[in-house]
Amino acid sequence: MTATLVKDASPPAVSMADRRRRARRRGRVIALAFVFPALLLLGALVVYPVLFSVGRSFFDASGTRFVGGDNYREMFRDPATIKAIRNTTIWVVVAPALLTGLGLILAVLVEKVRWATAFKLLLFMPMAVSFLAAGIIFRLAYDEDPEKGVLNAAVVSVHDAFKGTSSYPTARARDGQGLTKGTDGSYRTTATASPGHTVDLGLVGVLADDLPQGARPAYPAAARKATAGELRGVVYLDFTRGGGGEQGKVDRAESGLPRMKVEAVRDGKTVASATTAADGSFRLQDLGPGSYTVRLPAANFAPPYDGVSWLGPALVTPAIIGAYLWIWTGFAMVLIGAGLAALPRDALEAARMDGANEWQIFRRITVPLLGPVLTVVFVTLVINVMKVFDLVYIIAPGPVQEDATVLATQMWLVSFGGGNNQGLGSALGVLLLFLVIPAMVFNVRRFRGSQR
Repeated sequence: MTATLVKDASPPAVSMADRRRRARRRGRVIALAFVFPALLLLGALVVYPVLFSVGRSFFDASGTRFVGGDNYREMFRDPATIKAIRNTTIWVVVAPALLTGLGLILAVLVEKVRWATAFKLLLFMPMAVSFLAAGIIFRLAYDEDPEKGVLNAAVVSVHDAFKGTSSYPTARARDGQGLTKGTDGSYRTTATASPGHTVDLGLVGVLADDLPQGARPAYPAAARKATAGELRGVVYLDFTRGGGGEQGKVDRAESGLPRMKVEAVRDGKTVASATTAADGSFRLQDLGPGSYTVRLPAANFAPPYDGVSWLGPALVTPAIIGAYLWIWTGFAMVLIGAGLAALPRDALEAARMDGANEWQIFRRITVPLLGPVLTVVFVTLVINVMKVFDLVYIIAPGPVQEDATVLATQMWLVSFGGGNNQGLGSALGVLLLFLVIPAMVFNVRRFRGSQR
């Protein structure tokens, strides 16, 4: 009997390893299909503009002629760019440090406040305001006119409460009427007077409607006689409403100028002083024999205090940083507060049981444990302030725009704001990119480290 061998025609069994490889391959294809739209957008909105800007930075303003590194050399020779780099450095050093410190302090204090949620909401609300709207708000708040700017209104109110203000900033003497103006802004009599005499000091330049409330006619005061050892007189408005009257003489319809300081001067020294009454009269008493010059000090005519020039060349950058703090303090407080809520309470309670006070707990336990959170907040804010544009462009007035400019605004001004040199503007953009990359890399590593 012959045995016949029949070859098995069934396919070989698929190994488990092959099945796993096919599953992984299928998973990668599905993942790529989902990620591809995002990668496409990322390439179109981020990668392509970056590469285009890098290439554009090597061409001239028109984009037709290759100039190599000329734009980068010109960038560091331009005084405006140097000032932008300096201001950006100020922003990077000051703003994140202040925000992190304020956020830490507020996060710790909020824990002890009964209405903590409402307080956090109030501080976080500016984050809902666009930078455009915030810039307009602070542009008005920083206005030099106390009638418009709320900050200067407060400053002027405090100043006037302690130092007072002149009632006659526009007053002046008539030429040839016995008063001459000194280099310091004061007025003094051209002729000397002796005790027992009267002196009439007429001024103009004060509107009748601007006279202090309670001012009375000067004519009765001018009729009074001085006694021995005193100089008597009157300071009056040498102007008659409706016309008439005689210049240099006190007429019946003319008003006295109250609260005016008057001094008797002899040999360059003030020997007596007085303040005019409601009718403008004054008495300089206890004068010895001799001749005296009567002086109206410059303080009588000082212009009103207008407050601080917040948007002047010296303060414009700190003023804009102040607006930035108003917006971002809530952000820093909420992030640090989240880290604070995650701290192990047993360590804090153990420190209190060991006799540590709140300051020692804050400095030696709370801050070290919050180190990773504080670092992430600080670096995130560093990245953000390097790109600040809206606030600087909106708040800084045109005349001081260059004093407040940062790299982002300088890049826009050079490219589109009148410079029309997109080659140089692209070089500034590349510089800004290289400054931001180290902070971004550091932040990403911190995130990965925290996940591990």
